[in-house]
This record gives sequence, structure tokens and C-alpha cells, in this order.
Amino acid sequence: MTNTKPGRRARAEQPPEALALAMERAFIVSSSHLASPGNEDLSEFEFALTVVNHAFQRWVVRGMAAANLPDLSPLDALILHSVNHRHRQKSISDLMFTLNLSERHYLNYAMKKLDRLGLITRRRDGKEVFVGTTEKGRAVCEDYARIRKVCLLELIPPDRNPGGVKIGEVAKALRVLTGFYEQASRSASSL
Repeated sequence: MTNTKPGRRARAEQPPEALALAMERAFIVSSSHLASPGNEDLSEFEFALTVVNHAFQRWVVRGMAAANLPDLSPLDALILHSVNHRHRQKSISDLMFTLNLSERHYLNYAMKKLDRLGLITRRRDGKEVFVGTTEKGRAVCEDYARIRKVCLLELIPPDRNPGGVKIGEVAKALRVLTGFYEQASRSASSL
């Protein structure tokens, strides 16, 4: 049985050109079986997205805890900030659309929690429910914004170009990739 993955000794015995080519671009992936030839960059992106998502969620929870709300989940906090956005009431469907939520029960659970904490108000207009922040909810969002400025924004390089890519360009690319993953989800659900 031959080993298709050469160890350190076998790699060291390779000609320098082959070793240089192999070292030219090593992809950082979490699941090599998903890094099919020609698509290694997408697997690297998915791994980076997983890691940054966990780091972002950890930051949101810690930031909200620093704003004296230690019991909020990342989704609870994101819903609160979305409700507070532009200080206008939002409908349930607007919140689901904005946050790309496909399951209403996640939103309902979070809103019950936020309501119980006195952070949001709800009102019914016909069949639609509208949500807004209370004075306490707005104050918490302002505290979080101050904490974010000190703890996070001061880390961002002044040229807004970490890793050689403008943050705004990364956001645009993520929005485009969201569409691809949405379409892939629809396709997979029909298999």
C-alpha cells in the first residue's frame, strides 16, 4: 500500500522546485475532503468564515456583557441592535429579512427575552407586529457602541485595509457569496 501523503522525510527528498511549488500556496482548511482540486480557496474561505463567525459571536456576547447584559445570546444582541437601528419600529418580517433568518421561532424566542428584560416594546397593527426599543434598550445599544469603539474599532488599521483588503470590499464579497450559498441551500433541499 502506498502512502499518497508523503511525510516530512519524503517531502525533504523532493526536488527543490517541487517543494517550492508545494510551499507556494498552502491552503488553510479544516476539512481536506472538501478541498477538491481547483476549489481549495473556497474551502479556505469557509474555514476562515467559521473561525471569524465564532470570534464575532464571542465578541458580541462579551460586548453585551460589558454593557451589563451578560445573558444575551449573539442572536438576541443582533436582534436588539437591528430593532434599535435608526430608532424606527421594525416589523417581524423586516427583522427576519434583514437578519436573513429562516425560522421565526428563533426571532420569537429572542423577542420574548428582550421584552422580559425591558429592552423592546411590541405593538400589533392588524396582523403585523412591530417592535421598537425602549429607553433602556437604546441606552444598552449606546453603551455597547462605546465599548465597541474602545475594544474593537481601535484595533482596526486607519487605512481600513487589514490583510491587504478594504473592509468594505470584504463586505461586498460576502454579500455576493451569500447569494451563492442561498442558491446552494435551495438546490440541496430539493435533492
